[in-house]
Amino acid sequence: MTARTAAVSRRTAETSIDISLNLDGTGKFVTETGVGFLDHMLSHIAKHGVFDLEVRCSGDLWIDQHHTVEDIGICLGEAFAQAVGNKAGLVRAGSAYMPLDEALARAAVDLSGRPYAVLDLRLLGREIGGLPPDLFNHFLESFAFAAKINLHLSVLAGVNDHHKIEAAFKAMARALDAAVRIDPRRGGDIPSTKGSL
Repeated sequence: MTARTAAVSRRTAETSIDISLNLDGTGKFVTETGVGFLDHMLSHIAKHGVFDLEVRCSGDLWIDQHHTVEDIGICLGEAFAQAVGNKAGLVRAGSAYMPLDEALARAAVDLSGRPYAVLDLRLLGREIGGLPPDLFNHFLESFAFAAKINLHLSVLAGVNDHHKIEAAFKAMARALDAAVRIDPRRGGDIPSTKGSL
């Protein structure tokens, strides 16, 4: 099987980013973004998606975290798009529920090539790990559009915002893991009646 890996670099006046991704990894991760809570969420994508992921970023954090969070979302999405290639033989879609104490999240993804993000995180408007709640939506939207995936992600229950967002990232990781798996029954066929994705 061809290696399903990607390496993405981005250099702007706002951020300098290097990402490497292996879809057939073991859940190993290195996350050095300068934003501790984002590192925490990225580690869940690797661990619960069973991807090997390395994310290094130097961003203009003296302004705020916005550019760092947004650009990492874009680069991570580009890495996923690169790693899945033409999507031949993939399962294509996946879904998962993930509880964390009182919180429960549900994720569904389709590697459709038609980017869309429907998010209902039910965050209470307070900072989580120093990040304003709108940045989680922005990260996920940036990721979904750059990856060219359809992402539906909802928090179904919860009180603690840390638990809610962590459950959401874990659910998304597990849904992505399901979607990028190779289905041997397909024999390398593209999983679409259109013949391409």
